[in-house]
Amino acid sequence: MLPKPDDWHVHLRDGDMLRMALPWTARTFGRAIVMPNLDPPVTTAAQAAAYRDRIRRVLPDGSRFEPLMTCFLTDETGPEDVARGFAEGVLTAVKMYPARSTTNSAAGVTDIRRVYRVLERMQGVGMPLLLHGEVADQETDVFDREKAFIDRVLVRLRADFPALRIVLEHITTAEAVDYVQHAEGPIGATITAHHLMINRNAMFAGGIRPHMYCLPVAKREGHRLALRDAATSGDPRFFLGTDSAPHLIQDKESACGCAGIFSAPVALELYAQVFEEEGALDRLEAFASLNGARFYGLPPNTETVTLVQSPWQPPELLPVGEADHVRVFCPEGKARWRLLEPAD
Repeated sequence: MLPKPDDWHVHLRDGDMLRMALPWTARTFGRAIVMPNLDPPVTTAAQAAAYRDRIRRVLPDGSRFEPLMTCFLTDETGPEDVARGFAEGVLTAVKMYPARSTTNSAAGVTDIRRVYRVLERMQGVGMPLLLHGEVADQETDVFDREKAFIDRVLVRLRADFPALRIVLEHITTAEAVDYVQHAEGPIGATITAHHLMINRNAMFAGGIRPHMYCLPVAKREGHRLALRDAATSGDPRFFLGTDSAPHLIQDKESACGCAGIFSAPVALELYAQVFEEEGALDRLEAFASLNGARFYGLPPNTETVTLVQSPWQPPELLPVGEADHVRVFCPEGKARWRLLEPAD
């Protein structure tokens, strides 16, 4: 039994996709940091409030799930709008995507110096900055973009704003683990279930595997093992963030397939499997239920969930609307752990 976990990085989308994805996240997690990269993106506090209302309207009956909203940082973002949204409880954090670094990020930041006024205001009010930690230039190899972001952007950013609360999201490399472990000041990192379970070979096993493609892309095996060591270490700077990101099958299996892995229906169960394999089940509670809440200055959830060792078959496909589907991530086909439902 665990205090109900939180998901500190999730994509819920909108419309029919929201109606499909939200119940799976709300089933497992008490709160979630909701990503703002809709099309068009959520760039103001008012848009975040409207998106939160849409999420609340489609929550399952009786759900106590709390969406924690973010806004999408652009070169034109106003410091006072985000500070006011934070003070009023509409915004929990600001998300920075380098322009064209991932799904629906064309409006992202083109040069970090263009948003220094916003970051200064955020530092002053204690508002977290969530980083998609990759450079987006075409000269940098896709497998090196996280390390390049740390070297070229993050080190300078934290020197200029040492008190700014930062989450380096969905880390994928040993270099990111090392940076977070040894950095001074208020920094944390989220780790996904899929980056703990697959390396880059999964995208090419017998052919192109588009449902194993995400951004940041999975890296070499040594990086995966470093992530597993970090997640299961008990270090409070690392916490759960699924980066569950649904796309229609037709958009994944196309000439230019979308990046994203949809893990929400089985994410907590897969984390439990990883912690079991590492002999660290006693540390799952901190990673899943305590560390992130502490970083964000929130109390742990009072509700609890129970996981049992009981193999089960997660759904392979989930319908979206009347004719489309999303594929669920479960690399072994079966999950070894199962989340007990209230009626069990």
